[in-house]
Amino acid sequence: MELQNAFVNWFRNSSPYIHAHRNKTFVISFGGEAVLAEDFDHHVHDFALLSSLGIRLVLVHGIRPQIDQRLSRLNAPARFHHNLRITDDLALQCAKESAGLVRVEIEALLSMGLANSPMAGSGLKVASGNFVTAKPLGVIAGVDYCHTGEVRRIDSKAIQLQLEQKNVVLISPIGYSPTGEIFNLSAEQVATEIAIALKAEKLILLTEQSFQNPDNDQPVRQITTDEADLFLQNHPNIADVLALPLKAAIQSCQSGVNRVHLIDRTVDGALLLELFSHDGVGTLISSTPFEALRPATLSDIGGILELIKPLEQQGKLAKRSREKIEMEISDYVVLERDGLIIGCMALHSDEQAGFGAIACLAVHPDYQGSARGKRLFEHVHQKAKQLKLKKLFVLSTQTAHWFIEKGFQPSTIASLPESLKVLYNPERNSKVLCNIID
Repeated sequence: MELQNAFVNWFRNSSPYIHAHRNKTFVISFGGEAVLAEDFDHHVHDFALLSSLGIRLVLVHGIRPQIDQRLSRLNAPARFHHNLRITDDLALQCAKESAGLVRVEIEALLSMGLANSPMAGSGLKVASGNFVTAKPLGVIAGVDYCHTGEVRRIDSKAIQLQLEQKNVVLISPIGYSPTGEIFNLSAEQVATEIAIALKAEKLILLTEQSFQNPDNDQPVRQITTDEADLFLQNHPNIADVLALPLKAAIQSCQSGVNRVHLIDRTVDGALLLELFSHDGVGTLISSTPFEALRPATLSDIGGILELIKPLEQQGKLAKRSREKIEMEISDYVVLERDGLIIGCMALHSDEQAGFGAIACLAVHPDYQGSARGKRLFEHVHQKAKQLKLKKLFVLSTQTAHWFIEKGFQPSTIASLPESLKVLYNPERNSKVLCNIID
């Protein structure tokens, strides 16, 4: 029974993410190492699940180890400079063979539909094509990169057409020039340029290890592009398996991609845990802070109601209708975390009479104990000062001590302004608290 309850609770908690992700475009990039791994079929099952939930998927795979294996069998060296392959004629032939084989293997796995398997009934259709136009990287600092190229243009319209037909788009790190030349490309660059061209909601990079701060060995869960750029400056010797995805994330966010996720592909189910749980297991990178305090809008009403409903049932908050919140929405501020409302508070003010009433303080249970309530209160208190209010009132049944710690003093019903006195509900028997604003 306990296991059943845990599953039910997880499934319910994932529902906001299911709604938020539906019909959004996600670009997922993974290296050739992931394809060679024994558990790669687990990733494919997760891709299929995302598609079945209405997510528009573009998959970009790497082929570096596959090329190296072919070169090794031919007793030819794998040559790199600044982490870019020098693709001579032989390496290009190996790249073409590797790209074709890996693409076919992935298509086969995505086409599985055996009964009693995770892919049963998926009915996925996979589309590939010459979506990437490339140009030669050329000679840099005296080094001729031969057939190594860089992205020149992405045929976003063709990709969008495939996505609109509910196809999963699979793209190899191979590009073509208008003159028919073939170039070996960086998978991270291809994924980045595709995410930018499609204005994707998310770019997801499946990495070979988790992102941990080398200064304290603690996992990095959220980071802005400015913080990521500073991190790379302060850690110039960080391994390429982290440096390259970080640089791709910074470029993507600065070019309009809302969110970039770095996820350790060696963790089973990490993709699902990152996308459908509150805190995830990877690293989220965005241009703006992951969690923001801002004025509420009408589109937040559903999130506010969902947040305060349990507190109303427990008697901690007075019941409010959707209509009442809608009429007073300009009084509310919310804490938003990756599209979800995790905290709210209202300041109902009477500027002419010089007082205000704090109401509807709520923080999601999963995010309590981290000073978020204090952050909301300090914001509202500052707003009261800006409005030049002289007094703040609070009616509280179970959080009186919290407000007393913030400088409020016990008061009486008689001290309430008439407009608040008529709203007082004797059945709730709320304590009256008052704060004199300096």
